[in-house]
Amino acid sequence: MSPHATPAPLGVRRADGGGELRVWSANATALELCLFDATDRDWVTSTVPMVRDADGVWSATSPELTTGTYYSVRATGPSGPRHAFDAGRDLIDPYARGLARSTRGEWRSFVTDEDFDWGGVAKPRVPMDHTVIYEAHVKGLTKLNPELPEELRGTYAGLAHDSTIAYLKDLGITAVELLPVHQSVSEERLQKMGLVNYWGYNTLNFFTPHAGYASRSAQTGGAGAVLREFKGMVRRLHEAGLEVILDVVYNHTAEEGPGGPTSSFRGLDNASYYRQDERGHYIDVTGCGNTLDFSNPVAQRLVLDSLRYWANDVQVDGFRFDLAATLGRDGDVEFQRDHPLLTAIIDDPALRDVKMIAEPWDVGLGGWQVGNFPDGYSEWNDGYRDRMRNFWLRDIAAARHTDGLPSEGIGSLARRLAGSNHVFSIERGPLASVNFITAHDGFTAADLVAYNDKHNLGNGEDNRDGSNDNKSFNHGVEGRTSDPEILRTRRRAIRNLLGTLLLSAGVPMITAGDEFGRTQRGNNNAYCHDSELTWMAWDREPWQQELHAVVRELTRLRRENPALRPVRFGRWGETTPSASQMDWYNKQGLAMSEADWDSPAERTLQYLAASTPEHESSNRILLVVHGLETDVTVTLPEHEGVNGYTLLWDSVHEDVADRAEEFVPGHDLEVGPTSMKLFRAHD
Repeated sequence: MSPHATPAPLGVRRADGGGELRVWSANATALELCLFDATDRDWVTSTVPMVRDADGVWSATSPELTTGTYYSVRATGPSGPRHAFDAGRDLIDPYARGLARSTRGEWRSFVTDEDFDWGGVAKPRVPMDHTVIYEAHVKGLTKLNPELPEELRGTYAGLAHDSTIAYLKDLGITAVELLPVHQSVSEERLQKMGLVNYWGYNTLNFFTPHAGYASRSAQTGGAGAVLREFKGMVRRLHEAGLEVILDVVYNHTAEEGPGGPTSSFRGLDNASYYRQDERGHYIDVTGCGNTLDFSNPVAQRLVLDSLRYWANDVQVDGFRFDLAATLGRDGDVEFQRDHPLLTAIIDDPALRDVKMIAEPWDVGLGGWQVGNFPDGYSEWNDGYRDRMRNFWLRDIAAARHTDGLPSEGIGSLARRLAGSNHVFSIERGPLASVNFITAHDGFTAADLVAYNDKHNLGNGEDNRDGSNDNKSFNHGVEGRTSDPEILRTRRRAIRNLLGTLLLSAGVPMITAGDEFGRTQRGNNNAYCHDSELTWMAWDREPWQQELHAVVRELTRLRRENPALRPVRFGRWGETTPSASQMDWYNKQGLAMSEADWDSPAERTLQYLAASTPEHESSNRILLVVHGLETDVTVTLPEHEGVNGYTLLWDSVHEDVADRAEEFVPGHDLEVGPTSMKLFRAHD
């Protein structure tokens, strides 16, 4: 079965006099459709044998298979180390649009009413160079927001509430990237420990929204009401011009390792869906117990069908692929840039104009593939994250112990500031890079500047989990302190990190809460905490309100200065449309020499960027970056066509009071320790 073909759809489809169910299994010898009582989901009211076609698709029709019906599939097949058939086990239809629990706690598929009135609201289709992503958790974003009715806090409807939308619009972001919203469950290990998988990276079904994020009234109304609330959220965000990007976890499922819970794929065709050797040992490149086998066209089709459903039926605007390298592994478990699934996602006409973002690694051999995805994907750029953390934090920590000099100069920061053209090809351009300082996993921005070490004891693994390489710096005290100088230095470090993020070429991603200094008290792997540790606080101290205002100002400056967000890389000696012409100067206002780029003693640069517009007015900016804890005098560069510089932002200051000073080229300017200044250059 080719994923590129358009065979009859899988799952439930309405038919004359009822409905038809179609399920794929290559190795089953018999499949059976089971229908359940409307009030007792453990009581099978009827069964229908399913018939196989030449492509391994089994089908059954029933007049009872209509909207509001609970059903399951039972599969019979051969025994052996690669199979897991159990004729008495009720399995989830992989294409189910709704799910529900039975009294015994088993999952049932549900035929959902998918009708929805979109009211003519279209997708915003924000250009990638205008995109500012905000990574957030549906529940965590609004659970503590006092402006929401209590019953809507932490729900899809809460995310769609006027106050939430107003907050997001005011901040200046353009897209909300939601941590997984496919129906998920907590791993058995966590359940035994009394913990939960709060992040949701343990998917049960790829077509059903997670019911736990719906309002109580929607949950009571059933799977159809949950789906309508989700679609209503998308519609309201679109009305406000905000896009919705889903973090999707196709690399593994909630069935865990071979001894884990069997709920769907394993029971239908373990040998086909999961990577394993001839002895039935799972080949796990995800670290989650199992790995879907994307050398199999049916697994490829599953992903494509799911993407089409969410992009078209549910109208979401983009996808972030968790452990995306797994999706590109062939029959030998090797990553291939031109893997049929990776290319089909980009080439599919039904997915045209949908944003595709890869987390370009997994935990298997050869799993780190940053820069190696096909044209059409943007990628999380971990090299950007690491260098920015090093420049503003670890290098500063090192300098305090080496007579004021860090271990590196400023060259590697400059490459990433300009779009990471040493990572992404000239054909892909700077928008292939999704820049980030933090993400859901790891320290928050506030914790990066307050902790040298992780503090994960609350996760129940004796502090073994979570990364030990955080590239953080506590500035002299681990965790909380009342020392005013340390607090001032920490806050400036956050402004430098977020300022660099929002003023770099590429696509910036802000982690929810970083805009006001949210802390997780040093926990860098808070995936198992559904509590105030991970929820966004809405009662904020004055310094947090000032930081929020700074981030809002930075998104505005990015929006108003196209030189900061080029679409293409420039070519030496050419004028490239929608690129930025970049000139680099040292602190004396002279062209950077090789020594300036590499010397740890030279941690100051001036970055002059001029847009080459196709769709916007021409624009030129000057960004001054200084990476030592001493003041420095900078001579503003003289450049053809530049007669003056207007100061737009200075990271030394905690607030965003108007300081629009004017300077001329050649002026000697005092720059404070570890700070940035942004100017608009004009003629």
